[in-house]
Amino acid sequence: MSLFLDTSAFAKRYIAESGSDQVLALCRDAEQLAVSVICLPEMLSTLNRLVRERRLTAARYASLKRRVLNDLADADICELTTEVMAEVIHLLEDHALRPLDTIHIACAVAYQADQFASADRHQMIAARETKLKVIDIA
Repeated sequence: MSLFLDTSAFAKRYIAESGSDQVLALCRDAEQLAVSVICLPEMLSTLNRLVRERRLTAARYASLKRRVLNDLADADICELTTEVMAEVIHLLEDHALRPLDTIHIACAVAYQADQFASADRHQMIAARETKLKVIDIA
């Protein structure tokens, strides 16, 4: 089974919160794990925000960053191709979504993921309409 994680789902691998156990179980069961090319910058942005908010120490940030980079080395990274951008345009025209959310969905569609995990309600609705099997980890 191929599993595509948007950043809201991917972050739950490293930040203990509601849905973290579910994401970890999904990742254990997945034969292939995929994320979009924007997952890393979004993830590092989230971790840095937690440092600025003093919810994460600099040492913990460094440790989590290493884990993220190691995990992504084993994941399939979906790039921004012409096919992905065509789907992004379609999603933006049909749904009230943020542009980066459409990139995650479009990458999952192009990747032909068996499952798409997200905690974003609007994104999940649009993903279901593209015929992705959505896993709600909110």
